[in-house]
Amino acid sequence: MSPRTGNEYTAGLRDDREVWVDGRRVPDVTDYEPFSGAVRSVAGLYDLQHAHADDCLVEHPDGGESINASHLIPRSRADLEKRHAAMAHAARYSVGLLGRSPDYLNVTFAGHAGRSDVWSADGNEAGAQNLVAFQDQLARRDLALTHAIIRPTVDKGLGDLASAGGESALHKVADTEHGIVVRGAMVLSTLAPFADEVAVYPGQPMPKDAGRYALAFSVPIGTPGLKLLCRDNFSSPGERYDTPFSSRFDEQDAFLIFDDVEIPHDRVFIDGNTAVWNAAMMSGWTANIMQQTTIRAEAKLRFAYELVSRCCRAINASDPRTTEMLGELWTYAEMTRALLVAAEAGAHEWGNGVWFCDERPFRALRPTLPKWFPRVNEIIKLLGSHNLLATPAESAFDNPELRPLLDRHLQGSDGFDARERVRLFRAAWDFVGSALGGRNELYELFYLGSAARSYQLNHTVAQFEMSESLVDSVLGIATGERRTQHTPAFI
Repeated sequence: MSPRTGNEYTAGLRDDREVWVDGRRVPDVTDYEPFSGAVRSVAGLYDLQHAHADDCLVEHPDGGESINASHLIPRSRADLEKRHAAMAHAARYSVGLLGRSPDYLNVTFAGHAGRSDVWSADGNEAGAQNLVAFQDQLARRDLALTHAIIRPTVDKGLGDLASAGGESALHKVADTEHGIVVRGAMVLSTLAPFADEVAVYPGQPMPKDAGRYALAFSVPIGTPGLKLLCRDNFSSPGERYDTPFSSRFDEQDAFLIFDDVEIPHDRVFIDGNTAVWNAAMMSGWTANIMQQTTIRAEAKLRFAYELVSRCCRAINASDPRTTEMLGELWTYAEMTRALLVAAEAGAHEWGNGVWFCDERPFRALRPTLPKWFPRVNEIIKLLGSHNLLATPAESAFDNPELRPLLDRHLQGSDGFDARERVRLFRAAWDFVGSALGGRNELYELFYLGSAARSYQLNHTVAQFEMSESLVDSVLGIATGERRTQHTPAFI
């Protein structure tokens, strides 16, 4: 098979998937108006890879056919450069607003398959073989994959596994001739209504005795018993001028209920093996997936800087406080770019012949981006102020009675066109103040997991990475007699 087109992707969504919105089942997600903008946008990504085939498509490692470069298992620095080019096109297409564009899971599973040596440990050879075969099918069929790696929060005091008598979290209930049966719920599955399949795989560590919850697999969204309960629609029926983002990029988030879903044997990657579960995300996951994440983040931050800069230019806002905040926005974008360059420059072989980026710059960025994005939104609101709300719809400019008034009273500095000024400020409001803007801020806060836990982990790992002590040498502290080879230098 060759990489899919947008029409082929859209046709693949017409199946028996059980998608619920506002308590009603959606019979066809491609024909449901609140979903239409997102469906077209994801379809556009599939067309984009053909429009930029030189950057986006590569030959399958086994030869004969092309695949999207995001499916490539990186085995050299050149492979990382190839997929960077493809992912940059996807990021710019949505200016980073499609947080779960298909390349995210493409890269994830390419990394998992590349480190199949980790997945095959502790007697899980069959599960690892299934994963490698699935990743190859994912690439060849060019599927849109979503994931679900978080369990419902019922009682924080008990924890996600023990809450609700241990029955709410997704777990295995039976073995069958053809596979295993799973029951329970998972959250939060972004893009689920618009995906071909959903994958469950390790996200958080698990106790050794929690085997019935240690499940990794992938199944089609239309699998019997799988129910998708969507949040409110944040999409807008407006035109691109009025709502340039919420009319196109509401990628949806779904609560997944597995009501005795049978998972075929060949789609099971982990079946109760907590040792493999706990090891799978510690073998280069951050170094692999954060390349895609950082490319998307840079596109979003750079777009935010350019958009609000134009808004300020339209009204000649150039006082020191304004330029200070604009400089702050630029700094976030540039630091993201620089960390990406550093991580890619430090790429190396991680084991099993697989190349990932240097993880250290990404570990620093992972807990930092969730703090930057809310600040970006705050700056846009501060600089936009009331101008974000003084924005009539495009139809007002088409009214011959209103147009002369709007041109006079909503023009910008030095005769800046009123229609274009309104377009800019409407876009800024849709970016930060609409329902979709609010959702996206919350999404960015938790997209990369807990910032606090990341900072804690960064400190712990740093103790073992930093072998040369500047403190000891500068202060003349002789510590060699007191430190064993297993003791970190900086605790």
